[in-house]
Amino acid sequence: MADLILNETRDGVSVLTLNRPEKLNALNYALIDRLLAVLDTIETDNAVRAVILTGAGERAFSAGGDINEFSSSVAAGTDVALRDFVLRGQRLTARLEAFRKPIIAAVNGIAFGGGCEITEAVPLAIASDRALFAKPEINLAMPPTFGGTQRLPRLAGRKRALELLLTGATFSAERAAELGLVNKIVPHAELMPAAHDLARRIVTHSPAALAGILTAVARGINLSIAEGLLVEAEQFARMAPTADLREGLAAWIERRKPSYDGSWTHITRPDEARRASLRLDQVAGQAKASR
Repeated sequence: MADLILNETRDGVSVLTLNRPEKLNALNYALIDRLLAVLDTIETDNAVRAVILTGAGERAFSAGGDINEFSSSVAAGTDVALRDFVLRGQRLTARLEAFRKPIIAAVNGIAFGGGCEITEAVPLAIASDRALFAKPEINLAMPPTFGGTQRLPRLAGRKRALELLLTGATFSAERAAELGLVNKIVPHAELMPAAHDLARRIVTHSPAALAGILTAVARGINLSIAEGLLVEAEQFARMAPTADLREGLAAWIERRKPSYDGSWTHITRPDEARRASLRLDQVAGQAKASR
């Protein structure tokens, strides 16, 4: 049986391809589980600095959840459907959102339902001019379940998101860019080169700094500004003792290109990092207690 997730790594970038083209890359349970397992492996592989996620074939990024499989879970009862479908899908989008390496969605076609929710969750997305989006769950008499009722309003604004959620209407790549769902649109033939170009421009930087930025944004975006600033400070404190920060500063002063060691866990002064982290945890605790 063909692997549900194709994985090709070159020059520090892993291209993960949802591989059910005959089903428009619908997200069945096995595919979701396989993608989660691959992400677990990639996260601890220092040879991988960034990820591009796309769909196999010419028609779809992903048409969303596998409705036939989901229907069987619904027939088995609410608890089964919640466990097998809803929580599994939410686990995937939460994993993509909080991943400590940059993930770029290369949306090559239809991105409906769960495919749209994946696009909402990843930090960066480029769309082909053939891409088409939709929140069609209302047509099945249900709300989105992989985070679409939460992430899309945060990206697009409440009223614009509700129009899409309540009508199930399809919308173009241009509309997706206007709503903040994708970063840019390119001609279909240029999609993967554009995704690779963006990845290359990102992976020249410190892996530790990239991880810190991704974490600060993912954790802080729904907090108050005061709490978010504490998250930001915490991520700086984790970087302060690292060899990467020293190299970045030295390279800037010496007017040369920095050379990082490729490991975002390399810390030259771990005791200092632990002390700084504990101090920030204490400050955060005091701030919460005072509210």
